[in-house]
Amino acid sequence: MNILFHHGDVKKFYKTISSDDIAAFESGIVHDVYATFALARDAEWSGRLFVLEMKEADEEGIGTQLQVTHVSPAFVGDEVVFESTFVAINEKNEIMTSFKVFCNNRLIAEGIQGQKILKKEKIDRIFQTLKNPTL
Repeated sequence: MNILFHHGDVKKFYKTISSDDIAAFESGIVHDVYATFALARDAEWSGRLFVLEMKEADEEGIGTQLQVTHVSPAFVGDEVVFESTFVAINEKNEIMTSFKVFCNNRLIAEGIQGQKILKKEKIDRIFQTLKNPTL
């Protein structure tokens, strides 16, 4: 793992809300707004932006935690900006970030996100052991 970032470093990404991002389940559309679950997916991506630059070719990131506080709606066609802030790397190679999401300078959501960087072979071993506990 390459240690490239320090506490307070920021990455941003912009997303335009589409109909694929709205709050809908098998029972139908709940609200025609940015769903919390879609927001959570994008929040994980905002933390992964750091991981992509930090991991070596034989490493990969794996999500460890996600906390989202969704405070305001965003509508289809709105552009939101994620501001992800590097918080720390803990002793277990877990990258911690915090994030805020804005739409027209209005806070949409905020939270924390964690991802560990592990060797790909270790992740594969863990997955295989869980799929086949008798191995």
